[in-house]
Amino acid sequence: MHYRRFGRTEIQMPVLSCGGMRYQHKWQDIPWSEVPHEGQANLEATIARAVELGIHHIETARGYGSSEMQLGPVLKRFPREKLIVQTKVAPFATQGEFLDTFNRSMGHLQLEYVDLLSLHGVNNQALLDWSLRKGGCLEAMHRLQREGRVRHIGFSTHATTDIIQKAVCSDAFDYVNVHWYFVNDLNWPAIEAAAQRDMGVFIISPNDKGGKLYAPPRKLLELCAPLTPMQFNSLYCLARAQVHTLSCGAARPGDFDDHVAGLKFLDRAAEVVAPIEARLRAEMQRVLGADWCDRWHEGLPHFAEVPGQVNLVEILRLWTYAKSLDLVDWGRMRYNLLGQADHWFPGERVSKLDRARLPDTVRQSPFADRLPGILDEAHAMLEDAPHQRLSAG
Repeated sequence: MHYRRFGRTEIQMPVLSCGGMRYQHKWQDIPWSEVPHEGQANLEATIARAVELGIHHIETARGYGSSEMQLGPVLKRFPREKLIVQTKVAPFATQGEFLDTFNRSMGHLQLEYVDLLSLHGVNNQALLDWSLRKGGCLEAMHRLQREGRVRHIGFSTHATTDIIQKAVCSDAFDYVNVHWYFVNDLNWPAIEAAAQRDMGVFIISPNDKGGKLYAPPRKLLELCAPLTPMQFNSLYCLARAQVHTLSCGAARPGDFDDHVAGLKFLDRAAEVVAPIEARLRAEMQRVLGADWCDRWHEGLPHFAEVPGQVNLVEILRLWTYAKSLDLVDWGRMRYNLLGQADHWFPGERVSKLDRARLPDTVRQSPFADRLPGILDEAHAMLEDAPHQRLSAG
């Protein structure tokens, strides 16, 4: 395992983290009697394998159903100082609600302190304001630090880049959990801002939301060879010194293997990744044109500024990679969350588009004339039954 300094926390963080949202039994709180023996045994084996590999950062959340509860008895088997434990609690309107929820997390985890506590889902301006205001959640987190129950505080986010940058530039947090990988590079300015403030940077779900890379299409397999798509994406991220760790949401012990095998290239990641990235971008340009690949997002308004709140940026991002790299299953999974996942995946699908007002809405886009046809193609390619977030199921 390789380790990187996690910003001003000074934690030596493994470059792979053990994310806790795939090995739990349920996405809701349940009594112990409902946890199958074989399911708990699998979780225990997954954590044991992670620690054996040097992946001693265990990351979970109050919103991950039974994850914290199932982790509690397992974490007690390891010397506490040998683990980096992180949990996440959503912002609440009052400190009392936030602290009650945190205490529930700690009861499940059976710990006296966590190394890292995140505000979970600072996904819009209202939630950021809730968190930072006088008497808000941030003050409660500072109280927990003074009590020795929390070492470092951060936030996780699915927000647009401007909101992420506001949170980063508030200088209120030690680290950030953020989306950034090959198929989503829009948040790079926020990562640069975090690096300038010596914040830790944790990349969320690079394997699932980064392209469903555990089940890649043949085209992507061929273009990424001799690496696997997951190895390419990991090295693509870790080739940047500003990135410190990637979440590996393991569902079983063997899920770490492909990632760990790719780390043999980490010391020369930029060199190994460069020809693969060049092939991928050349194929994207062949299919879509260089101008589109370079400028597709220019001049597009945020979904809140679009009639019907259609999420043009997200839809066109999904279409861009689905169309050029055959990431249709991934695009379909993400597209059909639109309108179904509240602030976690905001905005609507193309079916809610106000076509009469579209020309004025996208007039600053260099592709304004083409967008109606592209949006229709994206909807035809990606539409399926609306999905819910896993935690809502």
